[in-house]
Amino acid sequence: MNFPRFSMVAAASVVAALLGITMVAAAQAAMPVTGTWLSADGGTKVRVTDCGGKLCGKVVWLNEPIDQTTGKPKTDKHNSDAAKRARPLLGVQVVQGMKPSGDNKWSGQIYNADDGKTYQANVTLVSENAMRVQGCVLGLLCKSQTWTRAD
Repeated sequence: MNFPRFSMVAAASVVAALLGITMVAAAQAAMPVTGTWLSADGGTKVRVTDCGGKLCGKVVWLNEPIDQTTGKPKTDKHNSDAAKRARPLLGVQVVQGMKPSGDNKWSGQIYNADDGKTYQANVTLVSENAMRVQGCVLGLLCKSQTWTRAD
C-alpha cells in the first residue's frame, strides 16, 4: 500500500512518542527506593532496605549525634514506651513494614523520634533522588516532606 508521506511521518512520530513514554515508565518503575536518604531538615539519614518484600528503614546518621543537655549520644527519649527511652537513636527503625501500594509508592508506618509516636505513612519515590514521605493521624491530618538520596 502507498500511504501519503505525511501519514508515514505522523505514524512514525506517534510510535516514537509511545516508545519514549513506555521507556520512561519502565525506568520509573525500576527506580530503587532502597538506599540511604537524608531527611528534609538535613538532620537524619535513614537507610531503607527490603525486608521480605516490605520496606524498612533505620537511622544510620545524625547531624547532631550528641544530646546538648546530657553531653551523651542522643537517645529515643520521647518514645511512648518508657523501656525504649534509653536506647541510642542511631539504629532505631523508623520506616516500618511498608508494603507496595502503587507505582513507586509504599504504605505502612513511620516512627517519629521527635515526638515518640508511630504514624500511618506513605512513601512515594518522585524521582531517582527524591522521596516524598507523608505521615497521617487518623488518615485525616497529614504532613509531608521530601527526603533526598544520600548514597
